Amino acid sequence: MAFFAIKGNKMSKLETLKKNYEFKNVLSRGNSYFGKQIEIILKKNNLEKNKIGIAISTKAGKAVQRNRVKRLVRESYRKMEKNLAKGYSIVFLWNKRVKIEEASFATIYQDMDTIFKKMKLIKKGEE
Repeated sequence: MAFFAIKGNKMSKLETLKKNYEFKNVLSRGNSYFGKQIEIILKKNNLEKNKIGIAISTKAGKAVQRNRVKRLVRESYRKMEKNLAKGYSIVFLWNKRVKIEEASFATIYQDMDTIFKKMKLIKKGEE
C-alpha cells in the first residue's frame, strides 16, 4: 500500500515502516514523547530520509475509526515533512486514554508540532 505526498506538481511516496521487526526496533530502542492525542517514538535510522509507522490498538475503536486516525496522522506529518530533519524512524501511537471519536486534525497537528520542536527536529527558520 503506497501513501503519497505532493511535492510541487509531483506526488512522492511517504517512506513507511512495514515489517514487524522495524516497528519493534523503534519501539524498544527509541525515545518517547507524549502529546494530548498521540505519542511519538523516534530513533535514528542512518538513512537520508525519514520512515514513519502508525500503530493504533484494535481496542481503540473499530477499523473505520482507526483508519481515520491514520489518515489524520499521515496528513499532519505530510504537511510538516519538508521542515523536518532527515534520518529518523518515527512511530506514531494513539493515546489510549483519549477516546478515538475525539480525534481531530488540529490537535494531532499541534501535538506533532510541539513534540518535534521539543525534540529539535524542525529545521531552523522553518518554524
